[in-house]
Formats: sequence, structure tokens, C-alpha cells
Amino acid sequence: MVQAKSILSPKNGMNIYRGCTHGCIYCDSRSECYGMKHPFEDVEVKANAPELLAKALSSKRSRCMIGTGSMSDPYIPIEEELKLTRRCLKIIAEQGFGLSIQTKSDLILRDMDLLRQINEKSKCVVQMTLTTADDELCKIVEPGVCTTRRRFEVLKKMHENGIPTIVWLSPILPWINDSQSNVNGILSLCARAQVRGVICFGMGLALRNGNREYFYEKLDENFKGLSQRYRSAFGSSYECSSPNQERLMNIFYDTCRIYSITSDLEANFRFLSEFPDPQLSLLF
Repeated sequence: MVQAKSILSPKNGMNIYRGCTHGCIYCDSRSECYGMKHPFEDVEVKANAPELLAKALSSKRSRCMIGTGSMSDPYIPIEEELKLTRRCLKIIAEQGFGLSIQTKSDLILRDMDLLRQINEKSKCVVQMTLTTADDELCKIVEPGVCTTRRRFEVLKKMHENGIPTIVWLSPILPWINDSQSNVNGILSLCARAQVRGVICFGMGLALRNGNREYFYEKLDENFKGLSQRYRSAFGSSYECSSPNQERLMNIFYDTCRIYSITSDLEANFRFLSEFPDPQLSLLF
């Protein structure tokens, strides 16, 4: 537990927790460039996050979207006990701000009442990462979080409650989940859950100092010989693109078009950041 000095970034993002216990083998947040001074699984908790958020929002001249989940999942297991994310959502709802929240956890369903309240007053967008359509593979690459099928159920429940959703199709791991069947499987789930958009930067993953070493260690544990293949193909490159990149991206765009899912990055990020105009909402 720490007493933080601030909670919102210049772009109105917040991280209540620093570190994570989901154990995803590819997590970029492990990278040395983020300057984390404690073990990644030894999560730093900003105990005064709700108080800081209330003060920060009260001082703003105009309402906006508040984002959380980009660096650390707001619904890691300890949240079930501490309820800091829930307290922050309550403040956002009370003060009439919008919310863009990203998670891989079904614990978010606990706070459906607040998500609905925020969406009714302004705007709430739930983002979820889907990496593989194969739940057994999911348990290997994302061992501490609910399966893809469960996340699909969460996305469906969000739609049933009128809350728009965005899926991150990322990362696609070369020689692990970079197949046509996997991309089609994920996009089929997105269509069935009626997600609004899918964010995909390309078919591959990013590796930096810190997360690269952890990723290779996990490859050695679960995919014998594959780490050497990565070293030979990518060396110390930041971008590790699938050999199937061009074909899979064509499939991605074509399939999103068929399902009427927004695949344009700019459009998706604009939707996440735009706060609704209260004057326009009075017209409907």
C-alpha cells in the first residue's frame, strides 16, 4: 500500500494498481522502461486513489472520459477485497464523467450497476483483450485470468445492458496463435457479442527489455525450442511480426467488414476518448 501523490495522467488515464498477478506471458507492462521498482507480481496499491480522483475531478472545468486499465488491470484478484476500482467508478458516476475501462477479468460484472449508471449519465465503454479462441491455449498464455469464452460472456452481458464494447485483438504470437482459424474464431466471438470495434495494430507482439526475458522463460516452460526460433528470427527487435502478417491482416479487415465491426484504429480510439456533447443528448 502506498499513498500516491496523484492519480490522473495528462490524458486523464489512471492506474489504481501497479503490477499484476494475471501472469500473461507476453505482458509489455513488465518492460524496464516503465521504471517499476518492485517485483511485477508484488502489486503496488494506491490506497488513496479514490480520494485523489475525487479531488482531481472536482477541479476540472469540463467533464471528459476517464480511462483505466492500460498499464495494470483494474480487476486483478486483490480488487475483490479492496474494492478501490469500485470506489473510483462510484466517484466517476457521481460527478458525471465518462469511463473507458480495459480488463480481462469477469470481476467487472460485479460493478455492472455503476457501469450502467455512468453510461446512462454520460458514456461508458468496456474494453477486453482476446488473444486466442482456444481456451486451453488461453490457460497457458494468460494463466491467471478468466478464459476467452468467459470474456465472451462478459462482452455479451455488456451489450445486453446497453454498454458498448471494444476488443483488443492482441497480441498475436508467432507460431503459437497466428493462424487463420484463430483470427476467425476471435472475430466470430466478437460478432456474436456485438462488439462495436476491434483494435489490432498488426499480427505480432512487442518485446522490450524486461518482458522479453520473461516471455522467453515461459516459452521454454511451455513451448520447447520456440524461444530459440524467436531469437533467430527477431533477435532484440521490438516488433516481432508473424510470418502470416499480410494474409491475417487481410482476413481481419475483410471479416470486420462482413460483420460491420469497426476496424479503423483512429475511429476506435476517437470513440474511446470522445465525451458526449450534453447539448446533443437533449435532442434524443
